[in-house]
Amino acid sequence: MAISFQNQDIDFKLKHKTKIKSWIKKVIESQKKKKGEINFVFTNDEELLDINTKFLQHSTYTDIITFDSCEGKVINGDIIISVERVAENAKKFKVSFETELHRVMIHGVLHLLGYKDKSKKEAAEMRLMEDWALRKF
Repeated sequence: MAISFQNQDIDFKLKHKTKIKSWIKKVIESQKKKKGEINFVFTNDEELLDINTKFLQHSTYTDIITFDSCEGKVINGDIIISVERVAENAKKFKVSFETELHRVMIHGVLHLLGYKDKSKKEAAEMRLMEDWALRKF
């Protein structure tokens, strides 16, 4: 069971891989779940837009798409992140690139853990969980 990091159509180097893996594992275990296979794919806006259109029928840019393949308490999935969108949002929200990247990464993990963000109430709970998890990094 592993957490892996890959690049697709982008030159990107993730910092602190070992620390990130440990952090994600702690967050998963705090929710009484087990880490399975979690694959992070870092890509660009156009590639993520193509995936968003093809698989979700959304023709909008986004920073992350999470594909859930969890089985019971075992957390499995693919989390695809646009590095370009993360950089843009970091500037917009006046935070460092790494802080925004970590927020987006844990956002995907939280989706795998069952958290949603479609309603205002769900989005508020998701933000609280993101903030909680970021403090654990």
